[in-house]
Amino acid sequence: MIVDHLILGGGSAGCVLAARLSADPNRRVVLVEAGRNIAPDDIPGDIRSRYPGRAYLDTRNIWSQLTALMGYARSNVAPRSSRRYEQARLLGGGSAINALMANRGAPADYAEWEALGADGWGWDECLPYFRKIESDRDFNGPLHGQDGPLTIRRISDEKISPFVDRTMKALDRRGHPIRQDQNGVWEDGAFRAAIAVSDRGERLPTSLAYLTSEVRRRPNLRIVTESVAIRILFDGRRATGATLSGAAGETIHAAEVIVSAGAIHTPALLLRSGIGPAGDLNSTGVTIVAGCEGVGRNLMEHPSIAVAAYLPPHMRVRDPAEHHEQAIWRFSSGLVGTPQGDMHGSILSRSGWHSVGMRLGSLFFWVNKSYSRGVVRLASAIPQAEPDVDFRMLSDERDLNRLKLALRMGAEALLDPFLDGHRGTVFPSSYSPRVAKVAVPGAWNALQRGILSGMLDVAGPLRAALIHSAITLGTTMDGLLADDVALTEFVRRHVGGTWHASGTCRMGSIDDPMAVTSPTGRVHGVEGLRVCDASLMPSIPCANTNIPTIMIAERIADFILGGR
Repeated sequence: MIVDHLILGGGSAGCVLAARLSADPNRRVVLVEAGRNIAPDDIPGDIRSRYPGRAYLDTRNIWSQLTALMGYARSNVAPRSSRRYEQARLLGGGSAINALMANRGAPADYAEWEALGADGWGWDECLPYFRKIESDRDFNGPLHGQDGPLTIRRISDEKISPFVDRTMKALDRRGHPIRQDQNGVWEDGAFRAAIAVSDRGERLPTSLAYLTSEVRRRPNLRIVTESVAIRILFDGRRATGATLSGAAGETIHAAEVIVSAGAIHTPALLLRSGIGPAGDLNSTGVTIVAGCEGVGRNLMEHPSIAVAAYLPPHMRVRDPAEHHEQAIWRFSSGLVGTPQGDMHGSILSRSGWHSVGMRLGSLFFWVNKSYSRGVVRLASAIPQAEPDVDFRMLSDERDLNRLKLALRMGAEALLDPFLDGHRGTVFPSSYSPRVAKVAVPGAWNALQRGILSGMLDVAGPLRAALIHSAITLGTTMDGLLADDVALTEFVRRHVGGTWHASGTCRMGSIDDPMAVTSPTGRVHGVEGLRVCDASLMPSIPCANTNIPTIMIAERIADFILGGR
């Protein structure tokens, strides 16, 4: 049997596509996900929770062997090492393990998409789909939806952490006004963060919000989990289906194949299937179906760094189950050529799920409009091999300079006298491999964290020395602020990502040699094949990428249903 639509990848976008396309009873739809199923009656507690700090540490939820190169040294002399890069591997994808943030980006982001060749993707065309996604529980009006599958809300006065609340007030006093609606008019300021949680206060991945029990009972929808797409099948230059490994171990034939495996695994699958730069394919022994130079190029991320502070007991979270990213600070760098709101700071009530994290508040910064570009390449044609991922973060000096600015501004904000008595030692921070390793659940790590937590609380005047010896390994905030060379080295060495990989199969004109798809997601040079996920983004939006990805899926579904 030949199905109408074979969707490869059951992440944020794939679940939306499956729900929308199967709403037409005359369309036979198969959704394939490499990871496990997540259904309304069996969602694990760590995923259900509105505090996401443990879900992405569970190796059952991610591609546990995937690593990536982060920073980039201009001289290429400094050693570079890969870090684990957490990408979801379960039904619902990133929406099942991410930080729940539900922001859209700036109208200028989508004007930029159009300017880069994605005709019809301007703000006026995208806004109705952002509204279609949501049921905003706090705001109404022309910028908000009330009937969508995702409920959006902000933290209440009763639930907000003392640290987050006082930090917002400190920012307000410093000229960064507290504003009401992060998804309202695009402007700088401090906002309570918009997050996607249900009316019961639980996570709403697309595997639940879109693939409801009713949708899953549709006779024309089949959901296949724990099965990896090995390669796309072609008859000449027409895609005809895909071969799967894993539990299914089968070949599925389809009139149309839609790849929704994310900005890292979507280009990897295309490359394995013979679509990509001819030189790269020849070097890995893959037979070329269609040369396409842009596949795997234009890899984008939001480069990040953080500033943290010890929190005395009266400033810590009251409810350990509460969402931690309770507010955001949007500001403009003023760097020539950069847009308004090109910088983002998440105000975190806690820096980790564990006892040490509970004692630390953070400002987690990223470059909202980054210009560095990386690449995804095949390491091997073997399907089980993860691709080589090189983000080349900070390869564009504008990103480096703005991340340094953010670290300086964050330190100044946390050291503001308004916070005196409400925070202790302020220090530079990052999500380094060492921090990630210590955060992994386990008896030995728990013992280490427990000892450090107790020492932090009783250290008194020795607390700063303890933090600088046990946490920052000798690096101090004062030292970085006084030495620009040291600050530059710290940012280059410790830059991280935000799990916002995007852009590797970007939309654009067929005349653009680096464009991979048309504005409707059709892959240039072949027939019967589309892409639908964050890979399509021509430039990175000033937002967490999950809501823009869901918006993309809603639009691509409508293009398909409308015969485009």
